[in-house]
Amino acid sequence: MNELRLGSEKRLRLFTGRGFPELAEEVANELGVPITPTSAYDFANGEIFIRFEESVRGCDAFVIQSHTAPVNKQIMEQLIMVDALKRASAKRITVVVPFYGYARQDKKHRGREPISARLMADLFKTAGADRLMTVDLHSSQIQGFFDGPVDHLFALPLLADHVGKRVDRKKLTIVSPDSGRVRVAERWSDLLGGTSVAFIHKTRDPRVPNEATTGKVVGDVKGQTCVVIDDMIDTAGTITKAVDALIDEGAEEVIIAATHAVFSGPAADRLRNSKVSEVVVTNTLPVAEANKFDKLTTLSIAPLLARAIREVFEDGSVTSLFDGHS
Repeated sequence: MNELRLGSEKRLRLFTGRGFPELAEEVANELGVPITPTSAYDFANGEIFIRFEESVRGCDAFVIQSHTAPVNKQIMEQLIMVDALKRASAKRITVVVPFYGYARQDKKHRGREPISARLMADLFKTAGADRLMTVDLHSSQIQGFFDGPVDHLFALPLLADHVGKRVDRKKLTIVSPDSGRVRVAERWSDLLGGTSVAFIHKTRDPRVPNEATTGKVVGDVKGQTCVVIDDMIDTAGTITKAVDALIDEGAEEVIIAATHAVFSGPAADRLRNSKVSEVVVTNTLPVAEANKFDKLTTLSIAPLLARAIREVFEDGSVTSLFDGHS
């Protein structure tokens, strides 16, 4: 495979850290370009060393790294890669983060708390990033934290297309797991031809992470196939409680659709043992073999990332990738 060029000057180069190289390989195959060889290793005390094995001078660099566990290590490695590219005279550096670490810390719930999502954006800018590309941020306001272009991609069309082919749309209800994501549920409904929408009222104690109290189902779900949508599944406690609440309200079947399969701690066991019929996620994060189960369906985000990278490189239009519609 040869590197992608535009005219006689621009050169597209792909780089990947060690967080999830399999996804980067998929993107590279979609684009028809190789991943630039990179030496990366850890010193005995945990410090990271990076060196690119080929010249990157004047190239349009795209650095792919999903912030999988251990999150802090993947972030630091990507920052070091960006710094190395900047010092090696790359012409433009785009940070491609399929899953953006610390995205849930996007505001202060109480005094004396950080806004870590903003700090993340500042770190990448300081390291030398010119542009940021990511998928389904926890909240859209994070786009404003980065001082430069942000390409916020959506997995909604990919997930909705899968669900739409699987179920009878006349019996379909899109369910937001809380009132804050009702607008996203409405976009799902629009894409699937105007299905009904419901949401679950829940409360959360900001002092207790990964735990919420599931309350009343708002909307008629009796006899319906319900699709619970969310941006991520972490420990799966909240979303499996939502499944139980919908079944108790008479739902015929419940599907979960989420972009990021974080799957921390007991998540896989909770989903495996729940009353959900299918869990649909994308591969913005790797899923360990121990966390895979029969009801899990993983869709590839690589074609979307590759299309966005190509459009950015060729100075094309990427609007359709940002608004959640095909």
